[in-house]
Amino acid sequence: MDKIVIQKKNESMMLIGCDWGIGAELSDFFSFFVPGYKFMPLYKNKIWDGKVRLYNAQTNELGLGLLPYVKEFAEKRNYTIEYEDSLYGMPEQYNDIDPKAIMDFLKRLNLQGRGEPIEVRDYQFDAICDAIRKKRAILLSPTGSGKSLIIYALMRWYLENFNQKVLVIVPTTSLVQQMYADFADYSTADESFQVEKECHVIYSGKEKTNIHNRIYISTWQSIYKLGPAWFEQFGAVFGDECHGFKSKSLTAIMNKARLAAYRFGTTGTLDGTQTHKLTLEGLFGKVKNVTTTKTLQDKNTLAQLDINLLTLQYKEETKKILSGQSYQEEINFIVTNEKRNKFISNLSLSLDGNTLVLYQFVEKHGKPLHTLIANKADEKRKIFFVSGGTEASDREAIRKIVETQKDAIIVASLGTFSTGINIRNLHNIVFASPSKSQIRILQSIGRGLRKSENGKTTQLYDIADNLKYKSKKNYSLVHAEERLKIYKREQFNCKIHMVDLNE
Repeated sequence: MDKIVIQKKNESMMLIGCDWGIGAELSDFFSFFVPGYKFMPLYKNKIWDGKVRLYNAQTNELGLGLLPYVKEFAEKRNYTIEYEDSLYGMPEQYNDIDPKAIMDFLKRLNLQGRGEPIEVRDYQFDAICDAIRKKRAILLSPTGSGKSLIIYALMRWYLENFNQKVLVIVPTTSLVQQMYADFADYSTADESFQVEKECHVIYSGKEKTNIHNRIYISTWQSIYKLGPAWFEQFGAVFGDECHGFKSKSLTAIMNKARLAAYRFGTTGTLDGTQTHKLTLEGLFGKVKNVTTTKTLQDKNTLAQLDINLLTLQYKEETKKILSGQSYQEEINFIVTNEKRNKFISNLSLSLDGNTLVLYQFVEKHGKPLHTLIANKADEKRKIFFVSGGTEASDREAIRKIVETQKDAIIVASLGTFSTGINIRNLHNIVFASPSKSQIRILQSIGRGLRKSENGKTTQLYDIADNLKYKSKKNYSLVHAEERLKIYKREQFNCKIHMVDLNE
């Protein structure tokens, strides 16, 4: 029978009824090779075929957010779809909303930003309306576009209409603090909402039970081991920086939140693979492209960005020695290279305005860079060091101090200051460590796109290393070429400069 019967198992999963042949087709349709699978031990040892399967052919379960793709699958094959009701309602249910009513609601919030009234932008309003109508969505929007404002507006709308709690999940303790601060800022002029009464923050050591607040803001690390019963108190779940939810722990969280009919993910970046996109859409719903960096730059909402790809040139003798070495050996050489680190130190100190220097390895790179910079800096200049071991309150304090400074330097690990952290007065970014991660690159760039008070163009200095020997390119150079492709695709202004280290 050419028929597919779909029923909501809960707010996370749907059950698909069909004959075994259609089930096999569905399994193939929702199966994808994992990027880089050929290099993974399980594949090499022939234990795993390298594929992720989103449809469970044994239980007939599929992420509810993938319903639009099941409809697409059926339409292309002339299969009919029937929906069966359940305790959780029909699989496809949208809200009938009045945009004017939503606009009136937003006006009642008296939104504030740093003491000034906020006017919701057109693309933000469109995203809010679309998310409310569909109940679930991934809102893809660049850093500086106001994603936390969208979260706040959706959260407030939900609390006004439903009597269940809200869970906001973020990747780091710094972002817990920042999200709480943002909510406090937005609600400054709203007497009906007091952030200290409404919001409870959860990270290491914080209480997770017997909480009377309606809003929980938590790192995923603090809650992923909790049982399903704990998550049943939430009717709405927000996943900020949701590109990270492909991990098993975060997927488990979303599946345990089986009573949350409203679920929204926000991110500025996806990695471009179908596997990543569909995994996330299964948890949250379809991706909605809210706006783009280029659009906001053209409207003068975000700062203009100049990228300077500084390609360091080494002696032939050095290139010959490093030729054929492993990736880790090459990285160790790069981050411990004295002349390279002195160059980065001198560059950072020479730049006008506040500068963020991003590194990858704390002990062998971050700390030596910070020492070099701090020892050469004028005693009046503020130099900060941030790593994973820096307390969340200290990170937040540093962020706030820098927003009042004109020539501060933050030497920060990629894991702490590349994702989500907003610094409104940042003028320069230095990529001190090689990276090929599209998500990490774009997230890092986003730190510099918020407009500063002087309106100057943000400068990004991307440090690359040319250790090519004869025709063989080194890892760092190949990764730099990949970053260059990203810059061109995003339409950033990029210039390449050769720098001789004179080894």
